[in-house]
Amino acid sequence: MNNALLEIHDFLPCRTPQQWIDNALANQDLMLIDHAHCEKKAASTALSLMYRYVDNTDLLNKMSRLAREELRHFEQVLAIMQKRGVRYDHLTPARYAASLRKEVRAEDPGRLVDVLIVGAIIEARSCERFAALAPHLDDKLSDFYNGLLKSEARHYRDYLALAEQAAGGPVGDRIGIFLELEKQLIESPDTEFRFHSGPV
Repeated sequence: MNNALLEIHDFLPCRTPQQWIDNALANQDLMLIDHAHCEKKAASTALSLMYRYVDNTDLLNKMSRLAREELRHFEQVLAIMQKRGVRYDHLTPARYAASLRKEVRAEDPGRLVDVLIVGAIIEARSCERFAALAPHLDDKLSDFYNGLLKSEARHYRDYLALAEQAAGGPVGDRIGIFLELEKQLIESPDTEFRFHSGPV
């Protein structure tokens, strides 16, 4: 296991439940459709931060790179889906991201700090799930998911570094609040399978 994944396992409050992995393997077309949506949303989040915080040069540079990478991943997922005859379609979003964002403070700099922490947690969980799924998938999809680990781990670190910069110091207390909520969302039963859902 590489160091980036070890770091992410240390950061996250729990591992993905086996039931979710079983759900994913039984719903691979749906997993790919939602994965594509997640990549597109990640790019959109990065771009919205660039529009809102135009005077933060470090954020602009990191989010510009992140948005490009996420859109590239989006294109790669679409290509895999096309080869497999899976149609990209609209999906209702998981409760996951919306539930985390409900805890985001309304005023800056707290708002920015929290949005960046949520971004870090989502990237970390994506990374953990790619690693958990890869051993069970066909070679093509396994190689693709293993290949995403490095960039997702870097995105997680970029978000955390920007959060500390925005706060002007450590953000452990805020991270703890969001991770506690994240654990509930990952471990509690969900009504429908999504890439970031709880077990169905």
